[in-house]
Amino acid sequence: MRIVHQGFDTITLSIQANLPPELFDHLEDEREKAEEARAPRPVSYGGTDFDLLPHGGNGYRFILKGGPLDVTWFFKKPNARDPWGIRLTLGSTLLATQGLGYARAYIDKTLARLGIRYGAHHVSIARADFCVDVLAPEFDLVPENFVIHSHTNRADHLTAEGEDTRSNGKSGRFTSVTVGKMPGRQVIVYDKRREVIDHRKPIWWDIWNANLERDRLAPLDPGERAASQVWRIEIRAGKDLLKDRWQIRQWAEFDALFGDVVAEAVQKIRYCAPDPTDTNRARWPNHPIWDLVAATSESDLTEMRSHVDPQKVKHVHREDHVRLIMALLTGNATTLAALEGVSETNLADHMARLGERLREAVRADPERAANKLDEAKGRYRFVQ
Repeated sequence: MRIVHQGFDTITLSIQANLPPELFDHLEDEREKAEEARAPRPVSYGGTDFDLLPHGGNGYRFILKGGPLDVTWFFKKPNARDPWGIRLTLGSTLLATQGLGYARAYIDKTLARLGIRYGAHHVSIARADFCVDVLAPEFDLVPENFVIHSHTNRADHLTAEGEDTRSNGKSGRFTSVTVGKMPGRQVIVYDKRREVIDHRKPIWWDIWNANLERDRLAPLDPGERAASQVWRIEIRAGKDLLKDRWQIRQWAEFDALFGDVVAEAVQKIRYCAPDPTDTNRARWPNHPIWDLVAATSESDLTEMRSHVDPQKVKHVHREDHVRLIMALLTGNATTLAALEGVSETNLADHMARLGERLREAVRADPERAANKLDEAKGRYRFVQ
């Protein structure tokens, strides 16, 4: 049992600032085009690049995505009566590969390029998730081994016979347990390996293996569950916990106190090793996996990262897209062959001839083909 990653998973914050008029007008024009196309639109401004979604949401006029490093920006229509016009979410890929210090510098640089000025006192942190990934092939998640306050909620997620179900005691393998509720404190233990495979997040194998390589250990093989079972313990702190319990609003308070937030969470919610001779659950000792998590709160949380190069992130995302599109191409070409009555023995020749038919289609309408190519290059420019 060993830690293969530790660091922030998600951070959400608001900024007391509004869009400059020139930027608002630019985004307004681009959003009209995105709405007409019903698709995200590549947008560049001041040396920054985004994908502008064709819709807003939750009071925000514009939603922009920042590429594979997983940053989402939300901008309101400027309003003098509502100074908190910007919200952003730092996703797990950026935080895991580059660390919180890089992420904060990225925010400053991006807003400066957009012509938005703000100070440290204009930041309000709304949520912070901290995670520890543990390689523990023999670990078995048992919901009843949690020791929690009687008023604290707990939800269990069970995998039974290959299907995911909500459960209160059916047979099967538990894949996650959630304790607590947002926007307060929430602790989740779940099968991260399963989530990475099910939701197509291949970059996490590189993150885990980069940390193992640093310790001169063999990499994980995704195909060998018995040797690559990773469990994630995630501590989520919502705005009620941060602001009401800990008085954390700005980065200085966050830096000084968030380690204590994590330490308190793993003290108030414990995963234990049951003692059959003691009926008082409060006296049960921590499970070793919980002691590993507790020890991380004593580290410098702000600088945790996996040292995976950003170009590696792009490469992994690009290769994943290539594999997916090739699978779709093969499937569509095989379906076409079936519709055209191609026999199994002639299938390979049919595929070869299909390439010639595609070439003729491009030659028949080169302008349309060029437009489609430009659209695709814009859509995938972040992973080129």
